[in-house]
Amino acid sequence: MNMISKVQADGSVTDTVLGRRWRWAGLITLGVVIAAAAWALLHREAPAVAAAPPPVVEVVSPLVRAVIEWDDYVGRFEASQSVEVRPRVSGAVTAVHFTDGAMVGKGQLLFTIDPRPYAAALAEARASVASAASDLALATANLDRANRLVTDDAVSTSDLDQLRARVRAATAALAASRARVEARALDLEFTRVRAPIAGRISDRRIDAGNLVSAGDTGGTLLTTINALDPIHFTFDASEALFLKSKRSGSDGASVEVKLQDETDYARTGRLDFTDNGLNPRSGTVRARAVLSNADLFLTPGMFGNMRLANGATAQALLVPDTAIQTDQARKIVLTVGRDGIVSARPVTLGPVVEGLRIVRTGLSLADRVIVNGTQLASPGSKVAVRAGRIATVRAGTTPPPTPPADEASFATR
Repeated sequence: MNMISKVQADGSVTDTVLGRRWRWAGLITLGVVIAAAAWALLHREAPAVAAAPPPVVEVVSPLVRAVIEWDDYVGRFEASQSVEVRPRVSGAVTAVHFTDGAMVGKGQLLFTIDPRPYAAALAEARASVASAASDLALATANLDRANRLVTDDAVSTSDLDQLRARVRAATAALAASRARVEARALDLEFTRVRAPIAGRISDRRIDAGNLVSAGDTGGTLLTTINALDPIHFTFDASEALFLKSKRSGSDGASVEVKLQDETDYARTGRLDFTDNGLNPRSGTVRARAVLSNADLFLTPGMFGNMRLANGATAQALLVPDTAIQTDQARKIVLTVGRDGIVSARPVTLGPVVEGLRIVRTGLSLADRVIVNGTQLASPGSKVAVRAGRIATVRAGTTPPPTPPADEASFATR
């Protein structure tokens, strides 16, 4: 009773102790509640997220067709004949008889060189012929008279020999004079410069009034002429392709050529020359084809793409060229297995035929090759596929449209 009363008498102290106990109990309870809530939040199950569907790619099976394989080359067109027109006599040009860049025929008059000095020289040569003929006539008459006097012993043998020598000398002098006449006549003819071949002429390098000099190499260049029909196509072939064409007997084989802005190999020709040796530095051999150029459209110096048939018709495996990818130094195609897994197949390629690439090794008819959506597929990933269609694309034609995605589509399971 006294302790309680003492406590009661000291009520302020008793109230402080009880308040502290209640506050500690409340804090402990609050901590337990917070810890329980945190545990519940951390261990709450996340809502289920739907798995993303595999990407859809378009696949095709390779085609097997009988094709003629072509080897592709790049080369230039060259004139079948090219001539530098230079004068054969010196003198002043008096007239130009052609239009720059025009087509000229063989023998067409191009330039006229002042003919007067050569006409005078020709007249002088003809006069010397007359003088030589007169000397020969006199020597012949003297010899005839001496022959008639031989029977009377009126002419010595030495005199007769001298007369015969004079006749021979006069005959030679007459022949020389006649040769000079022919030379002077040629000089006069050469004052009219004519086209040595038919073709397209360049611009004139000399105008009328200029002096020109004669000579094969040092003579004045008047103009040039290129023969365009037929025209040559020259190219360099590697040693491997050279051996291949030799073994297949491609000499004289037909070729097809297209220009840089053309899609169709519409120009045809034949292989007519292969050089007699390979370049030891580049390992290539120079070859040439000849093509008709009746419309004169082809011009020397133009680039072109040529293909040469390298053998007989053979069965080949074909896929769209867009399906070919490059992996460092090798060519690959992406295929899809029956389980939907993408794999990379290294392949050995041939040329493009009708828009399709020949695959020599690495594929079979049972493979399914990705042709659209290759950027969505990677080796080892799973994809869904839809069936595509291979369309041959002949040069100069438009490929048929690809079927819509909802047609002939299926998913690999």
